[in-house]
Amino acid sequence: MKLAEIEVIFYIEGIGNDKKVLERALAETADRLRNEKRVKVEYVKVEDVIEDPNSETLPYSGMIEAKLGGTLREIVIATITYAPAVIEILSPGKMEIEGNELMKILGEVSYLMGQLMNRFGALAAYPKLEELPEPRIGYSREEIEEMIVEDRMILYRFVVEVFGDDEEEIKKNFAKALSYEGCRINKLVTKLQGERNGRKYILVATELLSTFETMLQLTAKYAPVAISIIEPEIVDVNAPELQGALADLAGFVYELVTRPVKKEIVEKETFKFKL
Repeated sequence: MKLAEIEVIFYIEGIGNDKKVLERALAETADRLRNEKRVKVEYVKVEDVIEDPNSETLPYSGMIEAKLGGTLREIVIATITYAPAVIEILSPGKMEIEGNELMKILGEVSYLMGQLMNRFGALAAYPKLEELPEPRIGYSREEIEEMIVEDRMILYRFVVEVFGDDEEEIKKNFAKALSYEGCRINKLVTKLQGERNGRKYILVATELLSTFETMLQLTAKYAPVAISIIEPEIVDVNAPELQGALADLAGFVYELVTRPVKKEIVEKETFKFKL
């Protein structure tokens, strides 16, 4: 199957407390975009930096608009690289992706997001899981087929590494977290692998049903050590679904890479308040 070409517009936002530094950073990002080899670059526009007099911490902001084209894999990697604030899908209105190709893309998402989380910290955060009901685990073949055909869900296997003290508690909470994300859980098993730094090192293997968008979200949040798509062989995704999934991915990256800046701002504001 020929890989579909996707056309998108990225709107990349920059904020800062020094106008000249921000202008330089935007110019450098624009140059990186213009020199991209992984995607086709139709144009790159850099807007003037503007000042918000009501913001004391990060008063300056600027925007880059870039029209790009490439395969799903290329656009996904560009999304992780540039973390645009807004993504607009221009074409196609709908695309079909082979399950094997999608697995490769998810593998790259897992690796790249894992690298970021090793540097900046974990992403997955939930309300008090003990207050959530325990989800159903296990569905009949007829129910699975209905979810795939009628609800356009994907059946896939997902394996993550977890550290904790109580294996049964980990299993219960992970099931609740997956249900909270919007997954249907067909199977869930844990396997103790040993101990690291005084805590149990456990693999959690699941067989899940979810939408394309939820599957990409989970991959980005958990950076699984393994993921495999079981059904369907061809996954169809429309433009709004793809736009939503890419926007979520960009948001996760932005949240991670801006943590040091946010931490610095909080520390400065706390210091000012104490004074």
